[in-house]
Amino acid sequence: MLHSQTHLRSRPISAGHLRAFEAVARHLNFRAAAEEMALTQSAVSRQIQSLEDEVGVGLFLRHTRAVELTSAGAQLLLAVQQSLPRIDGAVRQIRQNAGRKSVSLTTFASFASMWLIPRLEAFQRDNPEIDIRIDASDVALDMDVADVDLALRYGPRENMPGGAVRLFGETITPVASPWLIKTNPPIKAPADIARFTLIEAGDAHRTHLEWLTWRRWFEVHHMSRAQPRRWLYFNYAYQMVQAALTGQGLVLARSSLIAESLANGDLVEVLPHHRMDSPMAYWLITGPRSAPRPEIQAFCEWLQGQAAITRETIGEVPDPDTIDQLD
Repeated sequence: MLHSQTHLRSRPISAGHLRAFEAVARHLNFRAAAEEMALTQSAVSRQIQSLEDEVGVGLFLRHTRAVELTSAGAQLLLAVQQSLPRIDGAVRQIRQNAGRKSVSLTTFASFASMWLIPRLEAFQRDNPEIDIRIDASDVALDMDVADVDLALRYGPRENMPGGAVRLFGETITPVASPWLIKTNPPIKAPADIARFTLIEAGDAHRTHLEWLTWRRWFEVHHMSRAQPRRWLYFNYAYQMVQAALTGQGLVLARSSLIAESLANGDLVEVLPHHRMDSPMAYWLITGPRSAPRPEIQAFCEWLQGQAAITRETIGEVPDPDTIDQLD
């Protein structure tokens, strides 16, 4: 018997009695808990006794008209109160999603904020039956095993897997808010850039984003020793562009991410004839298990339509759809 009890108390407890425990602990009354659970009071009492046997200590002090949690019971209640709502929420989500069409995708935060999310309303309006889930992360996922349908990624062709579809490329160009340009002497040559605060990624010189730096832009324009009025550093491209939109300085921006801001006049190219080509492009990758689903095909078709608009806006020709899909 002693061996049986020791074995019983060393294994993980069964979860079946935890809801009865939570109800009794909340009401501090077996009868009220039984009514809530539509069980008899004796059935609830037996569940609590079985749980106490498994845990190995008493969880309640029984009084004539009420019960009281022991210290062990209070400790267990804290864990149960945290766990049961999460379990119930997960079950609720599973039930809601059962039979629903959905598209899950991963992309990096700046692309989600600056390009994808502003366009999503149109897709949702035309496809109200399809749910969208976006995971904004810079971590590249293995599409063979990841729980996502699509990935929108940024990189050179050689870093993309087979089957990746090129959406559009980019050029790098200095931009600023119209207000900043109007309130300062005109910018007529690359040397004039140094009169302004320059906005840049704080880790650009230590990462794969070296071609996005002002230092490279100055070197291309034979100004390797140029120093701006001051520097302003941020972590993400959308933060840098937001600072430029509010007139805090000039940013060396990616044309494809600011195309609409240029088109509507929120930003202006300060030296449109001094753009730099980028070796990078934006790619659509479809998970192998997701490709056959109609909702995935509809979303990919919509994405490629939006990409075509961006290519036209930034003046990218010829159409990469005909030449840039990887085999």
